[in-house]
Amino acid sequence: MLEMVDNLFDSWYTFFFIIGFAVLYYIRSILKGAQCSSMAELKGKTVIITGASGGVGHETAFELANRGARIILACRDETKGNETLLKLKSQTRNKNIIVMKLDLASFKSIKQFAKKFIEQESSLHILINNAGVMCCPKTITEDGFETHFQVNYLGPFLLTHMLLDTLKNSSPSRIINVSAIAYRLGKINFDDLNFENTDYVEGDAYSQSKLALVHFTTEMSKQLKDSGVTVNTVHPGICNTNIYRYMGFRSNSFLSLSFAPICYALMKTSKDGAQTTIQCAVAEELQEVTGKFFSECREEALTESGCDDDVASKLYIETKKLLKLD
Repeated sequence: MLEMVDNLFDSWYTFFFIIGFAVLYYIRSILKGAQCSSMAELKGKTVIITGASGGVGHETAFELANRGARIILACRDETKGNETLLKLKSQTRNKNIIVMKLDLASFKSIKQFAKKFIEQESSLHILINNAGVMCCPKTITEDGFETHFQVNYLGPFLLTHMLLDTLKNSSPSRIINVSAIAYRLGKINFDDLNFENTDYVEGDAYSQSKLALVHFTTEMSKQLKDSGVTVNTVHPGICNTNIYRYMGFRSNSFLSLSFAPICYALMKTSKDGAQTTIQCAVAEELQEVTGKFFSECREEALTESGCDDDVASKLYIETKKLLKLD
C-alpha cells in the first residue's frame, strides 16, 4: 500500500514538474522578443563594440563576426576580452577579430583607445556604444564624475567624437547607442548633473544617464545631417546579464539562487537582447534612418521627456564644455 502511495506521489510530482517547466518555457517564448530579420553580410566592414566581453555585447559581436565583419572588441578587462576573442574565432571561424583595452571610466583610456585605433585602422563603419553600468553604489571616477554619468554617457560621447572623422570618411556608417527604457524615468538636472549636491539614488543616476544618451542621439543626428553617418538609440529589453550585479537579487547569493527561476522565465537571454542592436547595425532599410529610438527591432516613439530638443541641444553644449571639446 505504501509503495502504491509513493508511486502515485512520484507520478504527480513528475507531472507537475513537467507542467511547470512547460509553462516556464511558454512564458520565455513569449518574452523572447523580436528577432533581427535582416540577412545582410558585413564583409569589408569594421565594427567597434564596447563592453563586448560578455552579455549583449558578446552576442552582438558573435552575430556580426558571423556576417564577416572585422570586429574590435573594446573591453575594460583584457583577460575576459581575450577569452571572448578565442571563443568567437573558434565559433565563427572569423579570424579578423581583435581586442583593444577601453575603460569608459577613464578619459585617458578612451583617448588612448581612439588614438591607437586611428593609427591602426583606416575605416570604421559601425560604432556600437554598448557598455554600461546599472544601479551601482555612488562612486567617483578618476576624472571626477559620478560613475553612471561617465560610463553610460560622457564616455560614449567622448569616444564617438574622437572617432567621428573616421566614421565620416567611411560613410555610409552607423552609430548605435544602447540606452534603456528607464530613460522615461530620467530627468536632466542641469544644476547638478554630477549628483554633487543632490541626494544620491542609484536608479535616478542610472535613468538620467540613459536619458542623456537619448538626447545625445537626437542632437548628434542633427549635427551629422548629410554626412552619411546615422545615429540611433536602442533598448535591448530586460536581459539576464551581469549588468544587474549591484542589485540585491544578484549581489546576495541566497537571493540570487531564489530568483534564478524567475530570471530565467521573465528575462531575455543575451542573444535575444542583442537582436535590436544587430537589426540597427545591419538592416539595409535603416541605412538612412537617424535620430530614432528602437525597441523589439522596430522604431518606437519617444516619450515627452526624450524628445525635448531644447534640452538635447543644451545638454550637448554643456557636455562639450565638461569634456573640453572644441
